[in-house]
Amino acid sequence: MSDDRRIRSICIAGGGSAGWMTAAALANALGVGTAITLIESSDIGTVGVGEATIPPIRLFNRTLGIDEAEFVRRTRGSFKLGIEFVDWGRIGARYFHPFGPFGRDFDLVPLHQYWLDARDKGDAPALDDLSMAWAAAKRGKFAPPLADPRSVGSTFDYAYHFDAGLYAALLRDYAEARGVVRIDARIAGADRDGENGNLAAVLLADGRSIPADLFVDCSGFRGLLIEEVLGTGFVDWRHWLPCDRAVAVPCEPGAFTPYTRSTARAAGWQWRIPLQHRTGNGHVHCSAFMGEDEARAILLANLDGAPLAEPRTLRFTTGHRRRFWSHNVVAIGLSSGFLEPLESTSLHLIQAGISKLLALFPSRDMDPLLVDEFNRISIAEFERIRDFLILHYKLTERADSPLWRYCATMAVPDTLQWKIDHFRRYGRLVAREFDLFAAPSWLAVHIGQGNWPVGRDALLAARGIDGRAHLAKLADAMARAAETMPSHADYVAQLTR
Repeated sequence: MSDDRRIRSICIAGGGSAGWMTAAALANALGVGTAITLIESSDIGTVGVGEATIPPIRLFNRTLGIDEAEFVRRTRGSFKLGIEFVDWGRIGARYFHPFGPFGRDFDLVPLHQYWLDARDKGDAPALDDLSMAWAAAKRGKFAPPLADPRSVGSTFDYAYHFDAGLYAALLRDYAEARGVVRIDARIAGADRDGENGNLAAVLLADGRSIPADLFVDCSGFRGLLIEEVLGTGFVDWRHWLPCDRAVAVPCEPGAFTPYTRSTARAAGWQWRIPLQHRTGNGHVHCSAFMGEDEARAILLANLDGAPLAEPRTLRFTTGHRRRFWSHNVVAIGLSSGFLEPLESTSLHLIQAGISKLLALFPSRDMDPLLVDEFNRISIAEFERIRDFLILHYKLTERADSPLWRYCATMAVPDTLQWKIDHFRRYGRLVAREFDLFAAPSWLAVHIGQGNWPVGRDALLAARGIDGRAHLAKLADAMARAAETMPSHADYVAQLTR
């Protein structure tokens, strides 16, 4: 490839987490040979509710060379060992989705099969008690995993809670220090090439024109370039994930827990995200079953402390663009689609979009082979996460409100039903290409929400091993290891001192 076909200029339309994560990653990867411009308007706010994450965010920060202590300090962050789910399978029940495995396999047969066998015999610890992440989380403890793979203290992972606005500010400093140019302006439209349909430039409200070889749409739900200019269309998933509203409000800090909490409500669910300086809260709900005034009242009645701002409502449609990459425009973040934050995947999908763009980075020719592969993988990733989210709604015994009755009886995608059937029949956890959530995550929801398998892996009986003593030893070792950890508050205070 001759040098004259290289991408020489990139324009990022929009700031916030998506825009500045993209700018920082591109500036880090591309060096000085490519001019990067980010356009955002100070008059336009960002959604900014993506304060809970999953473990891959650590790789993103590490790739940029961002020090963890500086990151936690500047974003007023905390640590996250998983998500506690309350009242999902039935009212009064709760379970933990941990980052990391349940126990440690000791045989050819997965450990959870031995746990199911022990439960059948009436002699099994709670499944959560076989998670090192939960052993620490329920005690309010945190320390990084141990390096020694022989120790149960190595058998967990972690992510973060943080202020998304402060994270965007950190990344802006990072990106601008590496040559990214920020323009404070509104985008009013775009010029397109009459021959190939590519964008030639974005047009600003003040009359300026910003040309580029490649455009990244980080304009949020609006999809200013990918939809308003290119009209790629949208795949609507509200028949499977009917929630379409979220009321969000910060409040005074409460218990500084090293985990997120999701509490099911009559027409949706409420999140709780503890930061150093406040607790983030939101009530995701379905407008067909609950009005905004009622949703707001439920949220305000279930806070750690006094609200620190007026609640604000976000309106959304679950689904994705039919094409994430069209012509020379790549959509990243909310412009590409939306999946409710039940499993904290919003920032991860930004990270995944950036990673795919770098892995399939084009020349100015915009080879359709690259574009099609980007779209294929993006759609598959969305569909896999979609299935995991639907699982939470489908596996419920609740019949106390219209939403839960609808979800319990709705037909689900074949790709999800296949997983449900395998687990219900044999307790087997089957996987597909591009599954973000691994077997322990699916196990947590299946068991936590009562999808009890009627049979067992046939190899379990063939092995003839009684795993009860091993399970008891694991649970005890995890409890003892957790007791030696510092409290979450003490660890954060020491780290950010």
